[in-house]
Amino acid sequence: MRLTRRGVCTLVFAVALVALGLVAGYPVLVTLGAVAAGAVVAALVVAGRRPRVAVIRELFPDRVERGERAVLTLRVHNPGTRRQAGFIAVDRVGQERVSMSVRALAAGAEQSYLNEVPTRRRGRHQVGPLSLFRADVLGLGRSELSLGELATLSVYPRTHPVRAVAGGLPLHHHDGEATESSPRGSLDIREVRAYLPGDEVRHLHWKATARTGQLMIRDYADPHQPRFTVLLDDRVGTGERAFEEGVELAASLVVAAVNADHRCQLVTSGGVEVVAPSGPDAAGRYLEALCVVGQTEAAGSPLVPGALARAGGGTLVVISSAVSPDDGAALVGLRPRYGDVIVVAVGGATPPVPGVRVLGAVNAVDAIGQWQTVIA
Repeated sequence: MRLTRRGVCTLVFAVALVALGLVAGYPVLVTLGAVAAGAVVAALVVAGRRPRVAVIRELFPDRVERGERAVLTLRVHNPGTRRQAGFIAVDRVGQERVSMSVRALAAGAEQSYLNEVPTRRRGRHQVGPLSLFRADVLGLGRSELSLGELATLSVYPRTHPVRAVAGGLPLHHHDGEATESSPRGSLDIREVRAYLPGDEVRHLHWKATARTGQLMIRDYADPHQPRFTVLLDDRVGTGERAFEEGVELAASLVVAAVNADHRCQLVTSGGVEVVAPSGPDAAGRYLEALCVVGQTEAAGSPLVPGALARAGGGTLVVISSAVSPDDGAALVGLRPRYGDVIVVAVGGATPPVPGVRVLGAVNAVDAIGQWQTVIA
């Protein structure tokens, strides 16, 4: 329990009035000072009683896209035998505050309250601790009861409907060199190798077995399986607004590709790399990564990270608003290893890059509109 700023000023004013009235001999000033001091004492008595209630807080859902609805539910129960006066419940969501006015509760009564949580900013936000405040009518004193339970709200980047592009891996012959990144399990021979326990017997290569004297098996791969790579420029030179639009575009493209059962890879210039197998949880893994990605502080770092030096095949989409001539030269070096390379400049101007399609867009929605025409 403590005095508010108004309460402190009122108390100082009351003391000054009493002192001035006694020195100058004005009983009216003494009376006014006494009334002000009495109001402060009454405020301390009223606000000094902390709320004695049981509070259950629920956050639903705890994972939303930016701008979607998330709700805080408070269930307030008065377990005592006396009536509990009303109070204010305040919850912190990141740097913002959510307030609810709780009405007086009779003995044994329970009441639920709903309030929307701000989801304007992407990121992982801590919700709590919950604080219960009680103050007098004049706002001179207040008491606070803090409940230490915390929750986490994940605000994902907003995704927009977009068509997925299918980019296949380069064709390879079974006598050629195989790489570990080649996908397995279809009808094109990846290599002929020694039999291992667990391999299917129907894939035995009898001619190779007769020639080598040991069991040999055909290892199949699917060179046409779609592969899609998104490179997000997270260097600090990109403006905050342009970066957020780029994150939305990356999320939209990756989620669309995952839903189309394409093999996806998400990398950033700062070193983030996410490769998730296809499945119902794949989109969530990419959104979790994009939920917390931020701009790196490394000045002069290259656009193309080392992770792309081991990759290739399919379609590469580069999302950036600040492609320098050195960045363009690096993209030209990557061009022969991909079926298609597209640079999307969100909120910025990008010079032409030889052999690379460049799309200039104001925001994520504009970029998606141009993307639809490119892959149509």
